[in-house]
Amino acid sequence: MMQRNPVWLCAALCLANAGCQTLPPPSRAEIQQQGLTNVALPTEWKADSHAGVIADNWLASFNDVELDALVSEAIAHNPDLRVGATRVEQAGQYVELAKAALRPAVNLFGSGGVNMGGGDALKILSLAVSWEPDLWGRMRYGRDAAQETYASALADFEFSRQSIAAATAKSWFTASETGLQQEISDEMVKSAQQLLTLAEKRQQVGAGNEQDTVLARANLGNIQDSAAQIRLAHQQSLRALEILLGRYPSAELQARKRLASLPAPVPVGMPLETLERRPDLIAAERRVAAAFNRVGEAKAARLPSLVLNANVAGLSSEILQLQEDFSNPTGGIGAKFLAPIYQGGALNTQVEIRTLEQKEALAQYARMALRAINDVESALAAGKTLADRANFLQRVLADNQRALELAQTSYRVGKTDFRAVQQQFLSLYAARLALLRVQSEQLAQRTNLHLALGGSFETRRTKEGS
Repeated sequence: MMQRNPVWLCAALCLANAGCQTLPPPSRAEIQQQGLTNVALPTEWKADSHAGVIADNWLASFNDVELDALVSEAIAHNPDLRVGATRVEQAGQYVELAKAALRPAVNLFGSGGVNMGGGDALKILSLAVSWEPDLWGRMRYGRDAAQETYASALADFEFSRQSIAAATAKSWFTASETGLQQEISDEMVKSAQQLLTLAEKRQQVGAGNEQDTVLARANLGNIQDSAAQIRLAHQQSLRALEILLGRYPSAELQARKRLASLPAPVPVGMPLETLERRPDLIAAERRVAAAFNRVGEAKAARLPSLVLNANVAGLSSEILQLQEDFSNPTGGIGAKFLAPIYQGGALNTQVEIRTLEQKEALAQYARMALRAINDVESALAAGKTLADRANFLQRVLADNQRALELAQTSYRVGKTDFRAVQQQFLSLYAARLALLRVQSEQLAQRTNLHLALGGSFETRRTKEGS
């Protein structure tokens, strides 16, 4: 018969409740201190600095509704993001699996059949419950590790979303730039063709020579070659953007006919703030925490384990005679105790492996943190240099525009021929191309800066964990 009020069961439950407490993983400050051993974080960025808190919703600063729509489409349909979303779901299920190990297991067992000699064989219906008290925290460490892994997957997915938004914005800017370059290159081809026609006519009337004609033809060929390369670059930029959107790469997307205006300088906060905001660094922190818990799990696996079980069963048979004092249904309780004595060094080796994985996770965090800091410093330095170049090229463009006006005036009064006007047109087009390239780079670097700072392209809906 089933024993009642077993003293040993109560003692085991009390022992389970008073089991070893799991240790908390290292804090963010401890991870930074242990990982960035040779880095002294300054209070402001070295390359450039604008006071203020890092802002979110940077996409709206470009004031481009077409870009807003493209980013929304990319977030909804980009294949890489769909893969990342599935990985997050998988990590969430591993959390549920780890939690299940802490709960009792209930199983229903039945057995029966017909004896070949006649009569029913033994029939059994049993309900069994088993539970392993987490005496040393092994399963709790495993659960905590799964939760930290899930948190890292969520942070990685968020950074992927931000990266896709940034890549979409930069591809859109590039498509607009190459489309405008194509228009300028077509105008340059026309001017070069006119110069060739003038050279041929001058040679025919004896005012020019074959060398002038050959040089004009070679110049036209070079400009036509550049125009062909720009057309290909424009098509490739459209295809790259369509792939980001999850579309077929047909190069049929219509790019904007002008570049977006560069928004005003943005607050860049402090280096420490960036380390605490960037989702990829948050993910790296959570991986360090997960590795810490895996170490605790491996250490607890070296200690004894206890499994409690209880069952109730009903038996019947037409061919077997049960004892007269047998109580049916019957039940019982029991326990299994396992203390690992010698496993060939496997358990200690597992601890060493998990410890090395924790060291690797910490080193990976340090590598990513330094790269993140460098991303911001590089974006700030590039933005400052590009701003200077844009000012220089604005003056170059204005000077070429004035030179064209003077050449046209000289042509109208008969001081120069039309070749000087066309050549100045080519110089003006070259200046426009150079300025266009820098302006497009400014937009791309501003996008890089937002991504490097950890600012979200949309209004942040939930506070990220630490």
